Amino acid sequence: MNDILERLRAVDTCAVSDALDRHGVRGVVTGLRSLAADRPFAGRAVTVRLGPPAEGGTLPKRHLGTAAVDASGPGQVIVVDHQGRTDCAGWGGLLSRAAASRGIEGVIVDGAARDLAEAAEVGFPVHARTSTPVTARARAVEHAWGEPVTLDGLEVMPGDLVLADSGGVVVVPADRAEEIIATAERVAATEAAMAQAIDGGTPVSDVMGKTYEELTDADH
Repeated sequence: MNDILERLRAVDTCAVSDALDRHGVRGVVTGLRSLAADRPFAGRAVTVRLGPPAEGGTLPKRHLGTAAVDASGPGQVIVVDHQGRTDCAGWGGLLSRAAASRGIEGVIVDGAARDLAEAAEVGFPVHARTSTPVTARARAVEHAWGEPVTLDGLEVMPGDLVLADSGGVVVVPADRAEEIIATAERVAATEAAMAQAIDGGTPVSDVMGKTYEELTDADH
């Protein structure tokens, strides 16, 4: 199954977004950007769901995210459902350091992250909504990991394929990966040929004609 990840890494999020449109699948997570170690990464989702502490102030003994990190490695991406919160971090520097040491590809946080300099120091990519110095202590705890989560209203299942780059973040459902990635490859190849034509002097109005408009046409 690693071959499918290599194929995903070979395209970009824009091509995958077009392919998702072509198949009528929602898979783009909006509002996230690279905050550390700005490079593309892809892998299968290992999910973490955060939330407020229980009433009465009872806190889990395990720090948020640690179980997922300890269970993960190369070819996997930690996906943190932090409900878009920016009042405290849903990921921090020691987690980035531990994830990097295990070969985890990167982390996606639907919310804020912190200690970005530490993540950059160890070369660990972090995509999140924003940065904050505010700790999660007494503000957010882990409610579950390895279960379905929601990012920006999009359900992400453990094992779904995730790609993040300068264009954004996309999620490909595991059971649709072959067809969606195959379409993304065709989109990328078509656009590469169009770019070559533009570089060769063909007017862009000729290049971006009917063929371009059909790239995401469900009947094409």
